[in-house]
Amino acid sequence: MEEKSNDTYKTILIPSEKVLFKDKNSKFYSYAFPLTNETNVKTHIENLKEQHPKAGHFCYAYQIGKEENTINYRTNDDGEPNNSAGIPIYGQIQSFDVTNVLIVVVRYFGGVKLGVGGLISAYKTGAQLALEASKIKTLTININYLIKFEYELMNKVMRVIKEKNLNITNQKLELDCEINISVRKKEANTILEIFESIYKVSIKKMET
Repeated sequence: MEEKSNDTYKTILIPSEKVLFKDKNSKFYSYAFPLTNETNVKTHIENLKEQHPKAGHFCYAYQIGKEENTINYRTNDDGEPNNSAGIPIYGQIQSFDVTNVLIVVVRYFGGVKLGVGGLISAYKTGAQLALEASKIKTLTININYLIKFEYELMNKVMRVIKEKNLNITNQKLELDCEINISVRKKEANTILEIFESIYKVSIKKMET
């Protein structure tokens, strides 16, 4: 079994295609959306309610956060029996090992009750299909640093950036220079120590 890196995570960058699943005349439309903050959940749900004005349930689950101590998630059964919709959807988020994602399964009731077991299976399948229809990407967890130095030290600083193949996200190169860099988490302490060892160069971690 491949060992999971402690500075990577899997997510989606664009919404999935709409997926339709049917069970005993009920229709389940499934969607997966990239998500970076909870305020966008309401917007996605409202948009789906406009697209599906006659649907009875808009059940969902989401997870935000890239590292164990920052994970935040929520499930919503939206009127279905307790834990019959949101939890099965969230189970698929865990099964696919993705984060920063919202999955919504929209149900049109077809007149035949599925029972709790049937609902669990249907919402699980809906979430699975949405994720299978998504392009899942593996990204790195990065630490952002601000480096400050006088112009005369430019060559020393740029040499390190080039040798370590660091990603510059912003820079101001004047008499007093500032460069923002993004570093993979597992390399962050090493890079920090290198710049701290250069005389008259300051480096500090930036809050994200």
